[in-house]
Amino acid sequence: MIEREEALIWLKKYLFDDKLIKHSLAVESIMSSIAKYLNKNEKLWSLVGLLHDLDYEYTKDKPEEHSNQTAELLEGIIPEEGINSIKAHNYIYTKYIPASSLDKILIASDAVSGLIIATALIMPSKKLADVKIETLIKKFNDDSFAKGCDRKKINLCIDIGINTKKFLELTLDSLKKISKTLDL
Repeated sequence: MIEREEALIWLKKYLFDDKLIKHSLAVESIMSSIAKYLNKNEKLWSLVGLLHDLDYEYTKDKPEEHSNQTAELLEGIIPEEGINSIKAHNYIYTKYIPASSLDKILIASDAVSGLIIATALIMPSKKLADVKIETLIKKFNDDSFAKGCDRKKINLCIDIGINTKKFLELTLDSLKKISKTLDL
């Protein structure tokens, strides 16, 4: 399995949009936090979070191909479990049904990162430090806020034994730790 430093080189080789790079770093941070909480393989979960959208800029107009190119690129680089999770995060097109805890948490982490960042951006300061868990929960429950954020995907955390409130707390805390990297 590759080290994070090499994964960052891959990330910058395939992604050029700063927002996508920051999104990948956010999902990496969330996945690391959840892996620690669940006592899972933190290195694998972090790498999956970091690299899950590696092909996005090449497939953004062909969603049916998204994640398949990443899976091919990472074959032999990360364990099959990680590759399967990357495929599963685009299950609508890949038909790879999310089954493992890694599959489900990647999907939930991908979705919640957008909700947290959208919440930070409506704060007067536009800073993660000012987002309180109560505010995030309120925004999670407000379907008119961040309409593109699929709450059902976030609630996949329940399938692996983490209630939504705890998941939101863990994920918000993880992004606050990298707020400078995210410019938030």
